[in-house]
Amino acid sequence: MQNGPVKNVHQDCNLLVVDKPGGIIVYPERKTIEKTLIDFLLKKYPNLKNVGKAPRYGIIHRLDKDTSGLLLIAKNKNSLEFLQKQFKEKGVEKKYLLLVVGVVKTTQGIIETFLARSPKDRRKQKVFLPSEPKAEDKKLRKALTEYRVIKNFKNYTLIEAIPKTGRKHQIRAQMVYLGHPIAGDKLYGFRKQPCPKGLRRHFLHAHYLKIKLPSGQIKEFHSKLAEDLRRVLKNLK
Repeated sequence: MQNGPVKNVHQDCNLLVVDKPGGIIVYPERKTIEKTLIDFLLKKYPNLKNVGKAPRYGIIHRLDKDTSGLLLIAKNKNSLEFLQKQFKEKGVEKKYLLLVVGVVKTTQGIIETFLARSPKDRRKQKVFLPSEPKAEDKKLRKALTEYRVIKNFKNYTLIEAIPKTGRKHQIRAQMVYLGHPIAGDKLYGFRKQPCPKGLRRHFLHAHYLKIKLPSGQIKEFHSKLAEDLRRVLKNLK
C-alpha cells in the first residue's frame, strides 16, 4: 500500500505497521499546520478516529519528524491498550541505525544516564549522570541505551543503537553526551560540526522492531535504511 508518503510494512485486524519517511511529523502538536502522518492515515483508514484520543488516535509510539522507519498504529481500542502496555512494560525491542560525527573507538557499549528537559532550551533533553546530586530529582528519568559500531568512516561512524528505555530524544541526547552527535542533527549537534554530502536531515532510522501481538504471537518487523541515507553512506570514504 502506498498512501501519500507512507509505505505499508504489515497489516492485520489489530495492527498497522508503516515505514515513516523522514521529514514528516507523526501527529500535530501545538501550532502544527503542515500535513502529518496521521492525516494521511485517517484518509486511508477513517475508522482510526474511533481509536484513542485526538490527535494521535491509534498511534502507539512516536518518531521525531526527521527520523525515518518503523511506526506502529493500533486499529482498535483493545489492541491500542494491549500494545501500549507492551511499551510501558519494556516488552518491545527496537533497533536504530545512526551515523554519528567522529570515529567511535569502542566497538560496543552501554550508555546509562538520566534525562530531563534542558533548562536552557526547552526543545531539548539534557543528560544527567547517576552520580550527580540532581539525579534524585523526580523529573529526571533513567535512560539506558546499548550500541555497537557497524562501520567506521574517515570522519563518521555508523552505529546500531538499542534503547532499553523510551525517553524523548534519548539516542540523540546520549550520543551528544558521548561526544558524537548524530550527523545532520541541527538541534543537538555541535556548532559548525561537519555534515556529510547530501544529508538533509539527521541520520537516524528505526530499522527493527520486535513485539508481542494481541494474538500472543511474537512478531519482528524490518525496514531497510531509507534511500536518502543510503546515498549518504555511498558517498562516504
